[in-house]
Amino acid sequence: MIQDYLNASLRKANYKRLEHGEWFAEIPGYEGVWATGVTVEECRNELMEVLEEWLILKIRDGDQIPVAEGIEIKVKNEEVA
Repeated sequence: MIQDYLNASLRKANYKRLEHGEWFAEIPGYEGVWATGVTVEECRNELMEVLEEWLILKIRDGDQIPVAEGIEIKVKNEEVA
């Protein structure tokens, strides 16, 4: 399910080539999730890493996580004795 969520989120990404030739990508609605790379593939790989780290932080902090293509990630906090 996590991989499906990541892939769905990546499909929302916007890519553009910068004036100096590097690629830039961001995912609308995912604040702080952006990356650059010399090639579009390098940029996408970096974006995936940033997205994974962003998701881990969202889960850890109990922050709201956007729905991606109908995929929702909900975390239940349960006390452990």
